[in-house]
Amino acid sequence: QVQIVESGGGLVQPGGSLRLSCAASVSAFSIYVVAWYRQAPGKQRELVAVITNTYTTNYADSVKGRFTISRDNAKNTVYLQMNSLKPEDTAVYYCKARRVLDVKGGSWGQGTQVTVSS
Repeated sequence: QVQIVESGGGLVQPGGSLRLSCAASVSAFSIYVVAWYRQAPGKQRELVAVITNTYTTNYADSVKGRFTISRDNAKNTVYLQMNSLKPEDTAVYYCKARRVLDVKGGSWGQGTQVTVSS
């Protein structure tokens, strides 16, 4: 059973920064593709950023240039560095991890709340 645990959320002022962490209790973490999603109240869950097993990254247009996704396979952890935060970034952020060949599968974490407000 794969366990995904997100951490690092909180309350931050506009223009501030946060770093989210996604820790996965799996073996062979290096073959996993990991993505961050977010869901704001009343909205659908949306993809924020993804990092593949080969370290290829992709971002939603709304966060390009502000967010950076990275991974540390030795720690089974993926990070989301969020800079220049805006109120519209407020959401619950979820991490999803799947094996590279398991395109339709994957495991989700419980989410971590990010609130950007003055």
